[in-house]
Amino acid sequence: MQGLKKVLLIRFSSIGDIVLTTPVVRCIKEQTGAEIHFLTKKSYQSILDPNPHISKVWALNDNFKELIQQLKKEKYELIIDLHKNLRSLNFKRQLGIPSRSFDKINIQKWLMVKLKWNRLPDRHIVARYLDTTKDWTIEYDGKGLDYFIPQDQELDPAELAERYFSHQEILRAAVAEQQYVALVIGAAHATKRLPEEKIISIAKAIKHPVFLLGGPAEKEQGARIAQAAGQQVINTCGALQLHQSTSLVRQAAVVISHDTGMMHIAAAFNKDIISIWGNTIPAFGMYPFFAKGQGSNTIVQVNQLSCRPCSKIGYDQCPKGHFKCMQQIDESRIVGKVQEILGNHRA
Repeated sequence: MQGLKKVLLIRFSSIGDIVLTTPVVRCIKEQTGAEIHFLTKKSYQSILDPNPHISKVWALNDNFKELIQQLKKEKYELIIDLHKNLRSLNFKRQLGIPSRSFDKINIQKWLMVKLKWNRLPDRHIVARYLDTTKDWTIEYDGKGLDYFIPQDQELDPAELAERYFSHQEILRAAVAEQQYVALVIGAAHATKRLPEEKIISIAKAIKHPVFLLGGPAEKEQGARIAQAAGQQVINTCGALQLHQSTSLVRQAAVVISHDTGMMHIAAAFNKDIISIWGNTIPAFGMYPFFAKGQGSNTIVQVNQLSCRPCSKIGYDQCPKGHFKCMQQIDESRIVGKVQEILGNHRA
């Protein structure tokens, strides 16, 4: 991208997908010095605002014509479309400047979902995002994903422990030493989430402090899980902002997560991750992406299940009615891996 002055990146949603674009942002910025702007939905703007590689974040609003006029004034030389849908196509047409779009491999995904024919490329989506820059010799730098937490959103887990574990010195000490588990209980679709009783079983079997993470939608469920799983469990669902939950993830010894945005955020901090997969599969290319030589991902899934994957995204309920992809998950394997990781941390 020699001589390129200003680039517009487009990714409208969602949390994980936006975090997965950050290597493209960083590599363009560091290797060309170009000014980078990013267009996304307003609800995701706070994820990108702290990113030092981005000069301006544009948020979608109800006045499309006005936004187009504002973007035209910026005189971009290139659009990198990392969403590739009708809305991003409309922006590209209106702005009328050169653009590059990533390969969504929709045909390969359809074949896998509908016919169980595996024609999926053995490539992470980050690599496909970076393909949009190959005409300008941008190279991946091996630094993984980025996530920047504003200083005023950083949390001290020990302060939470003082509140919740006031009479439990051992648990307070474990949190102070960052020997705790971040357990992400939510996901956008029900078929990506473990049944509540399984989450309770996992949390109950872990004897170290466990922070339950989720949004307002998981608040009541988190309370039930914490009540049933024992005194070592703290429910933070619905009580924290995204950056604050991310701060707890950053400092955790191990992160347990479904296939969801917080899994990718954990990867941005090169955490040890236990990723749990239901109706979706890692082969779609959206498993945790780490900096070279850092972090680890333990995939927990039900193999050899003929109906899986049933969707590239997810459903509100199992189309077959049995939900075997989650009902047959072995909780003891998850707990055993947690114990192994925590043991390695202590060693």
